[in-house]
Amino acid sequence: MERERQNRIEVAAKSSCCADVQVSRESCSPRARVDSLRRMSDNTFRKLRGAVACTWTRGRTNPMTQAGAYGQRLGQFLRLKDAPPSLVTRSLRSAELAMTETRNDNPVPGLSGSLAAEDAFLVSLKLHDYPDCELWERGKCIMTADVHAGTTYLYDLKCDPRYVIDKPFHSLFFYIPRSALDSIAEQCNAPRVDELDCQIGVGHDDRIVRHIGASLQEGLRRPDEANQLFIDHMMLGLTAHVAQTYGGLQRTSGLARGGLAPWQAKRACERLESDLGGKLSLQRIAAELDLSVSHFSRAFRISVGVPPHQWLLQQRVKAAKQLMSVRDLPLSEIAISAGFANQSHFTRVFSSIVGVSPAAWRREMLGASNGET
Repeated sequence: MERERQNRIEVAAKSSCCADVQVSRESCSPRARVDSLRRMSDNTFRKLRGAVACTWTRGRTNPMTQAGAYGQRLGQFLRLKDAPPSLVTRSLRSAELAMTETRNDNPVPGLSGSLAAEDAFLVSLKLHDYPDCELWERGKCIMTADVHAGTTYLYDLKCDPRYVIDKPFHSLFFYIPRSALDSIAEQCNAPRVDELDCQIGVGHDDRIVRHIGASLQEGLRRPDEANQLFIDHMMLGLTAHVAQTYGGLQRTSGLARGGLAPWQAKRACERLESDLGGKLSLQRIAAELDLSVSHFSRAFRISVGVPPHQWLLQQRVKAAKQLMSVRDLPLSEIAISAGFANQSHFTRVFSSIVGVSPAAWRREMLGASNGET
């Protein structure tokens, strides 16, 4: 029985290997699609299973190898007992970009630690009011200011920013090294950003930072569901926004505005489809096309209509539809096979894109294939 069931699984997973074939099958009748499933080679399912075998995991870092002010090092700076959760991407050459969520509802009063001086910046979105915050730079108390939830602050790590911890706090910290800003400027054909507007105690009402922060928080809460393309896309967007808004980055008229060449679009889609689990980074795909990450992301959206991470979700849904053509294949197994973290993740994404739950879609599809009304 188990062998027969495995055979049914293997012949079901046919379409995620070729988008053109998949489109043509969508126009066929449900019975034709089911019959077509059973004529597919076993190799197709093995390819699909291999494509999703490796899934992205949350960017908790090893303090012995970590270089920047994020994750455990940032937790030590804020005197947290445990390493705070973080997301890390290396989508800009060798530069690490990271977001860390820090929270302490009952801190022991005292001055924060000191971060190693480096040519990098922290962009902090405050999620909790912090009145009468005593702010320090270069070993001296500079001022006291009220910090408000929803406000964005920038810190220059060359200035040894510190503050007195004497009340509950909750913040998101985005780590942006100088090399990332330089890379953004180069990819935009723009002059180098000299400095960011890091006035101590001055907050900014920045809705873009709030939006990106809220989106990435979901990745921290459900780390198995966040694919690397999504993290890359959001962190790249945040870095470009910070460079423009607080560093005066100006894009030049020579910046390419077109989409990908047909062969580039085809190659990019093939690479994305070969890794439904979402482990591939934007940097790797862009490098294979000899493009910068920012150029690739922009051109892919122009050519395909959606960002790479959204296109990947659409391909997962298409693969799941084909797998659901087998009546007794559990939805939980379909979810994993199609690249989703679990059945709950599968249901949320599928319902959002298709408009009905996977179970409802399968009942309708199988009912139609059996001639039911």
